[in-house]
Amino acid sequence: MQKPGVHVQHVLIIHEVESYPAWKAIFDQAAQIRKDAGEISYQLLRYDTDANNIVHFSRWSSLANARRFFESPELVEIRKHAGVKAPDFIYLDEIEHGVL
Repeated sequence: MQKPGVHVQHVLIIHEVESYPAWKAIFDQAAQIRKDAGEISYQLLRYDTDANNIVHFSRWSSLANARRFFESPELVEIRKHAGVKAPDFIYLDEIEHGVL
């Protein structure tokens, strides 16, 4: 269970990419700029029926930092170059987590 007073913020991104291997190479190249922007950790998932439908779930230092990064002109260009189609960004405040 989450400790009281700990405020964790996440971003959930769901998007289709033209080619997962091509997208992944650019994603990996952007690791340092993501870290510098405030991304703390990430998890990548994909639809079981379509390897080019990607879910990127990440933990951030703040939602303001995440929004500033994901809405920046630089990242818009990176997404275009990576073949990202219509990303859906969901900004989330964690209220609880646990292990069963």
